[in-house]
Amino acid sequence: MNGSPLASETAFALGPVPVAQMVVVTWAIMAVLCAAAFLLTRRLRVDAGPAQTVLELLVTTLDGQIRAAIQHDPAPYRVLVGTLFILILSANWASLVPGVEPPTAHLETDAALASVVFAATIYYGIRANGVLGYLKTFAEPSWVMIPLNLVEQITRTFSLMVRLFGNVMSGVFVIGIVLSLAGLLVPIPLMALDLLTGAVQAYIFAVLSTVFIAAAVGEGGAPPGKTQDTGKGS
Repeated sequence: MNGSPLASETAFALGPVPVAQMVVVTWAIMAVLCAAAFLLTRRLRVDAGPAQTVLELLVTTLDGQIRAAIQHDPAPYRVLVGTLFILILSANWASLVPGVEPPTAHLETDAALASVVFAATIYYGIRANGVLGYLKTFAEPSWVMIPLNLVEQITRTFSLMVRLFGNVMSGVFVIGIVLSLAGLLVPIPLMALDLLTGAVQAYIFAVLSTVFIAAAVGEGGAPPGKTQDTGKGS
């Protein structure tokens, strides 16, 4: 960990533009995830193998979480929420690789992820309710609430960023201190706890993102062309 949790090391420069080490790590994680997704989905079969079974279980669980929050067909939201969860989980667990620092231990990465959620809430809110319908939600239950609802839209995005940053950064920081003082073997239990924390934080981020999208969609129903999924039948 750098001396300051807000500092980032430069890996290389593209002309006058410095590229931070955390950006390179993020690119590497994205490349690995894209390759894994391609390999896992290129030969899907009715008679699923072990890898496809795990993948289908993950998608089914994800759909259940989305449906519970939004009460509509989870398909339009599956890619965003699933990608956020897998990317954040992989980034949190990047500390397993010796010498690699999790990108989510840097505020810039967490701010970018929270900004994606902020933009997604606006996009899905407008898609489900229309521009005017979405803007009217800021005047509920009364027009007096407009300033507070606008502030809430910003502060909840900020809370996403700070929560993820604080938990991941503190875990890396504590393990670094114990490692420097106690040697290689003592921090192993702490590393296991850090992995659990990373998984929990990825789950919380994905769930809160779904809740924020659900609040923006409201009772506007499924996006145009979609019918509401009540969860009955199959």
